Amino acid sequence: MADDSKQHEGGVVYHTPGQEYFSLRELRRHAGVFSLWALGVGAVISGDFSGWNLGFAVGGWGGMFIGTILITIMYLGLTYSIAEMSPALPHTGGAYSFARTAFGPWGGFITGVAENIEYVLTPAVVVFFIGAYLTGIFETPQYFQPVWWLIGYIIFVGLNVRGVELSFTVTVIVTLIALAILAFFFVSAIPFVDFGRYAMNIGADPVTGAAVELPEGGGPFLPFGVYGVLASMPFAVWLFLAIEQLPLAAEEAVDPRRDMPKGIMLGMFTLIATGFLVLIINPAIPDGAFKLGSSGEPILDGFRAIYGTGWAKVLSLFAVAGLIASFHAIIFAFGRQIYSLSRAGYFPHFLSVTHGAHKTPNTALVAGALVGYLVMLVVWFTQGGEQAGSFIGGVLLNMAVFGAMFSYLLQGLTFIQLRRAFPNIERPYRSPFGVPGAVLTVVIALATIAFQLADPLYQKGIIGVAIWYALAIVYFAAHGRKTLVYSPEEEFAVRQREGAASM
Repeated sequence: MADDSKQHEGGVVYHTPGQEYFSLRELRRHAGVFSLWALGVGAVISGDFSGWNLGFAVGGWGGMFIGTILITIMYLGLTYSIAEMSPALPHTGGAYSFARTAFGPWGGFITGVAENIEYVLTPAVVVFFIGAYLTGIFETPQYFQPVWWLIGYIIFVGLNVRGVELSFTVTVIVTLIALAILAFFFVSAIPFVDFGRYAMNIGADPVTGAAVELPEGGGPFLPFGVYGVLASMPFAVWLFLAIEQLPLAAEEAVDPRRDMPKGIMLGMFTLIATGFLVLIINPAIPDGAFKLGSSGEPILDGFRAIYGTGWAKVLSLFAVAGLIASFHAIIFAFGRQIYSLSRAGYFPHFLSVTHGAHKTPNTALVAGALVGYLVMLVVWFTQGGEQAGSFIGGVLLNMAVFGAMFSYLLQGLTFIQLRRAFPNIERPYRSPFGVPGAVLTVVIALATIAFQLADPLYQKGIIGVAIWYALAIVYFAAHGRKTLVYSPEEEFAVRQREGAASM
């Protein structure tokens, strides 16, 4: 790296690297609209297979339904905002690069850390659900779970390292399989649907307020009132979590200015359809919403009810494809996210070195996988057994959701600031919702964050996020801010902010 440096806003120091620096950090373009659609849907589709259903235990079916509508509105505002920002700032940094232009280096870093928490922890939670499914299918003992996680990380980090072409091919295949399994499940479930009996089988204990099962159904629409709506919203997020990762593929898309908005919005509308179908159909068959409220494998439970245990195992082996699709796609995301922050100097520079032949961020991929797996192992061996499962499926899930919510809040504010302070940036696509859509995203994200802050069930996850942030900020303040590089994101941001300041 060249030795010359330049002080810039926010107390950061830029170094201008030689050409060799970027030649060691090259990516390869490959993705079109269909591949981007598959990446967006694949990143999220595991949420239809596990995680979302835990909202029944705190909101009942009605609370989960209203909570999902509110979260859907938030995501529409977010994805339309991203669809505008991504082709205008077509860099692999995604949300960090948007916020870097809008709010300076510290704003970019704070946003980048929020996404880093989300993208590293989300696949860790997903691989836990994969392990839960495989444990049920192959009847392996509980203590074997960490081995399933390790196998998952080794296989899918390896596939991501082998090249963007293979990575997107795998993404398309497993995403289509996951959608096919969901379609098969929906059709198979129709003869067994008894909505009033099964979906509405949750009531509230009049003394403790805890959820109780109503064997004959006919329970109240909102057994926990408005509180249940708020409590279910973090779980409804699981139906759409990580669709916002698509801009991270900008430097590997063939034409990001044209294809990125199409890929994002097609993916979002696909997920709205599958999310509401699974919300309506899965709890409306035996054993109903009450048991789904504590299940780690709701689709497997549904197949058991329809086909019996034997056939359910066979079908659920295919159903694991939904979890695998998200696991594989979000590994792609954390690789690019760590790569981008490292290439710009916010994270250590060595993390952004790419594979010499395949041009994939192999170092970042391995680093993100190691952090996620080590977090899982620490939880597993300190909590022990089933309690560890509850912690991973609850606290780590809430850490990922909290990181996501905070990044959504920041991205909504970023969109508003870019519209206000940088109107001259060329925008190949403009959000039809505009600033009001971004404001809705901010308001709903704030409401979800406020509930997480107030509820003791979520506070452990928030403490974990605070620790992650504290370590990141200490590193950046002490070292990272002095080693920034004029990467494409940084060069664009500096040019735009200096231009706006001179006007």
